Amino acid sequence: MNEQQNFWAQEYADEYIRKNSDFDRALGTEAWRKMLTRADGVGSVLECGCNIGRNISFLEAALPGASRSIIEISKPAFDLVTGKHKLADAFNGPIERANFGRTFDLVFTIGVLIHIHPDDLIANMRKMYDLSQKYILIGEYFNRTPVMLEYQGQRDRLFKRDFGKTFLESFQVEVVDYGFLWGHVYDAAGFDDITWWLFRK
Repeated sequence: MNEQQNFWAQEYADEYIRKNSDFDRALGTEAWRKMLTRADGVGSVLECGCNIGRNISFLEAALPGASRSIIEISKPAFDLVTGKHKLADAFNGPIERANFGRTFDLVFTIGVLIHIHPDDLIANMRKMYDLSQKYILIGEYFNRTPVMLEYQGQRDRLFKRDFGKTFLESFQVEVVDYGFLWGHVYDAAGFDDITWWLFRK
């Protein structure tokens, strides 16, 4: 694993779980229904980087008929989610190494691509694209130009950019919908000023 992957898988794994443990489920479900308003026929979902599984929990209510699967690099977080939720598939490791032998109707990530080094970004996006049968949803901090910010006092842990533009220019997709989850409204659900894009292959 590279420097960023080691940080999230080992050095910061337990602290990140502690930081992300309490969320408003009803508000999170509302946010997901908003993001998926224009998506149809979603019977299977894969989250790339689930941490404690808050989005998986929200989707149990927002898409009750859909099967749920995860990729998670942190072993403590992976064990927590697989022990708590009924999942179709689960992979413990980096996104780009995942191989399920199948595709999913919706592949998404929320607040994960910002922590991937720019040199590795396209490879991770490509894996998401390849694993998707139909939709890809990306929700991240937005900046019109790429910028690196310190995270928990460390460099090379948080990178902002226009992730939607990068994805659209790199893969054969169309924009279905996009929007903004204002932290003033959605922070209790863990969405602190997230810009999101829904793409269709």
